[in-house]
Amino acid sequence: MIASPLCIADRPGHRARTLRRTCPIQRLRGGEQHHFFGYYNKSAWDRTGRYLLGNEVAMMDAPLTPDLRANVGYFDLKDGEIFHAIDTTTAWNWQMGCQLQWLDGEPGRKLIYNTRTDDMSARYPGFGANVFDIDSGKKTALSMPVYVCAPDSRYALCVDYRRLYVTHETIGYVEHGGPFTLALAPADDGIHRLDLATGETALIVSYDDLREFHPVASMERAIHWVSHIEINPASSRMLFLHRWTERTADETCFLHRLITMNADGSGMRLLECSDHPLPQLADDFDPSAVGTFDYEKSEYQISHPLWQDDAHIVAWSPHAGSIHYHLYEDADDGQVEAIGRDLLTENGHMSFSPVDTRWLLSDTYPDSRTNTRILFIYDMREGVRYEIGEFHAPPELKKENRCDLHPRWNRDGLAVCIDSVHEGERQMYVIDVSQITGAR
Repeated sequence: MIASPLCIADRPGHRARTLRRTCPIQRLRGGEQHHFFGYYNKSAWDRTGRYLLGNEVAMMDAPLTPDLRANVGYFDLKDGEIFHAIDTTTAWNWQMGCQLQWLDGEPGRKLIYNTRTDDMSARYPGFGANVFDIDSGKKTALSMPVYVCAPDSRYALCVDYRRLYVTHETIGYVEHGGPFTLALAPADDGIHRLDLATGETALIVSYDDLREFHPVASMERAIHWVSHIEINPASSRMLFLHRWTERTADETCFLHRLITMNADGSGMRLLECSDHPLPQLADDFDPSAVGTFDYEKSEYQISHPLWQDDAHIVAWSPHAGSIHYHLYEDADDGQVEAIGRDLLTENGHMSFSPVDTRWLLSDTYPDSRTNTRILFIYDMREGVRYEIGEFHAPPELKKENRCDLHPRWNRDGLAVCIDSVHEGERQMYVIDVSQITGAR
């Protein structure tokens, strides 16, 4: 059996239930601009709990252009929640921001974020990243845009955001003159490893490698890419989604695999594949008839994988013909178990408390009738879903400029931070959940 609390909550005869809890919520002030962090996969708080990372923009939504600027900075939670901008960037999107994140393995307070550069000779021309030291004010430029940094801060994993803009627009970066024609599965591009101390880079797995790894027929004429790259707490192993399609305009045509491998690209392991028939490829199919969130609710979707610990991964995925929140053991012939089978019935952005994996934080996509999203915490031990908030999402916000809640834990597991537009602005909110996770 997988060594996790879900064995208790999902035991036959155990009564699962949903409870509502009213938790204190605070909107971060930060001035008259709009603010958001982006993704769900990292904590915006620094180790002391005083500083909270964010992006600052002049508008709640706008089409992305290569010249659209966002301030990069942090809120000082012990000094009036003042937003301190440390730089600006034009390498960002509404879903992930500029991949702003703390370098926790470094001493002091250092952060990293993506930016555009004048270096057109770089591997990804015109794109890079900056490391900023809050204590010294020193800024160091890196030659590649990052996707995620290892917990020990020794390396980052990098991809071509121009390619993502073609294959999965919501998480890519727009470029002047683009989008461009791309090779379907090139041997000279894929996931790069960037040494954060030396700046040296290496291609550790190519798209051609992925196409040849347990290939299926649907890959032959498809364009390939990767997303949702995550590194385990020990910084020794990574996971990612390998995706491919013949029709990038319609996300319901995306095909998915969950793969893990060592930090140097060795030891690649296939945990799940959702290859399936695609009637949408018919010539008379109308992608405009697909609802905004139909893709996220697809019965074939693999999405939002995240490490529970060094050997287990949670993901929304189909397994053995049934789609649920699943916990995967990262091992050859590793076991897979459904989490909260009767309560966690929709795709969401899930993560475990950094101090106790009993608590699983997640959200839902907007309801098609009410346009509300639910924020909740699931008790893995007792099988209880605590709904801690409902937030309206204006239906006019579509795929590229939508505002998912993307809930993120603070470092002690007693508060969470979300992005939301329920008050007519794109802002960040901190919710005190200590009455749930702090109870013993």
